[in-house]
Formats: sequence, C-alpha cells, structure tokens
Amino acid sequence: MSMKITLNGEDRTVQPDASLGELLEMLDLKGKRIAVEVNREIVPRSEYDNFKLTESDTIEIVNAIGGG
Repeated sequence: MSMKITLNGEDRTVQPDASLGELLEMLDLKGKRIAVEVNREIVPRSEYDNFKLTESDTIEIVNAIGGG
C-alpha cells in the first residue's frame, strides 16, 4: 500500500508512515542545503527524521542559495 503526496507540484507516492527524512533520503537530498515546507509550514532540519508524512501532504523543497 502507498500514500499520495504532492511534491513540488507533482503527485508522488510514498510508503505509509514515511518520515520527511526518509523522503529526502529517497530523493538523495539528505544533508543537502535545502529548505522544506509541508502544508505551507517550514519544517526545521532537526525535525526531518521525526516528521511523519500523511496522506495528501503538500511538500515544497527548495535549494538554499548562499550569497554575499
């Protein structure tokens, strides 16, 4: 069985009870300089592994760009 989410505007499926950290690992983004928003709320990096995704979550992942 799988669970549907929306990732950066595209429908995706993940395993039920998947964590945000597991999603990022699946996308090869674990440890990268990114910002993640779930249902329009920023999720702190320290919570990625414990943040459980739920059916129909809308997730936006953006690359952090440094400058100066």
